[in-house]
Amino acid sequence: MDTPTRLLRLLALFSARTWWTATELARETGTTQRTVRRDVARLRELGYPIDGSTGPYGGYTLGRGGRLPPLVLDDDEAVAVVIGLRSAAGVGTGTESGALSALATLDQVMPARVRERVSALAAVTVGLRHGAVAPVDVDALMTIALACRRPERLRFAYTDAANRLTSRLVEPYRLVHTDRRWYLVAFDTAREEWRTFRVDRASEVSLTGSRFVAREDPPDAAALVARGIAVGGYDIQARVRLHLSIEDAARFIPRTIAVLEPEDERTAIALIGGDPDWIARYLAGLECRFEVLEPDEVRTELRALGRRLVRLGS
Repeated sequence: MDTPTRLLRLLALFSARTWWTATELARETGTTQRTVRRDVARLRELGYPIDGSTGPYGGYTLGRGGRLPPLVLDDDEAVAVVIGLRSAAGVGTGTESGALSALATLDQVMPARVRERVSALAAVTVGLRHGAVAPVDVDALMTIALACRRPERLRFAYTDAANRLTSRLVEPYRLVHTDRRWYLVAFDTAREEWRTFRVDRASEVSLTGSRFVAREDPPDAAALVARGIAVGGYDIQARVRLHLSIEDAARFIPRTIAVLEPEDERTAIALIGGDPDWIARYLAGLECRFEVLEPDEVRTELRALGRRLVRLGS
């Protein structure tokens, strides 16, 4: 083991455990205690605050502060870091330049197997919103990304909103992330239709080894997921005329809240799913004129909300 490799190995050991004896470090690096002392001295010269003590209970520990040590990551950790950096590179928080620089550095040192996983994820992912994404099983996410990229049929167990567990065989197309969830858009071979699946509800995700020819005219993955979030699964769906152009409506109302359609040059139709009380409160916060076309339950809630606001303001 050459000197640079030993130094990186020492840093990895200090990251895994806070305190080591010289004997343990020598054993882990396949060297002698004398070599360990020389290597520790080199690390100190490079700015790493390694504290040492002598005696029968003596040893070494990497203290806080000093220069940031090189990161020693396993495959899943490297992928998770890249996911976070890609998100940070586009959120408009002032950290974009640093995030892009870090991504470029990681790309230069990542092993080919990790680069393939990260590349697959970037190639098949569509974002609906910027921001922190909810935690998800990285192995499952990477397996899905690879299946989308190749393309290769995917099998998994899926628990739906009603807590029913089914086995799915799909032709994966795209991954879509919001600021809350990851979704898979895929063609369900049993149901013979395009479907969306929450990745956190999928388990036992596995590649089948069976390649397929991509279907013609695939859907807009982000739009399909947005429609499912905005109106899918809701018994109440309100149709609302907004006195805004479709362009202005799209700037004010997220795709995950409403499905928007142009009516004419000055108005747009919004389809919003949810409880009538929630829909009424959301509409009341809009800074534009609107008309609830249907259903009556939402109009009733809006009138009741208006009366409550008048009483509170008087």
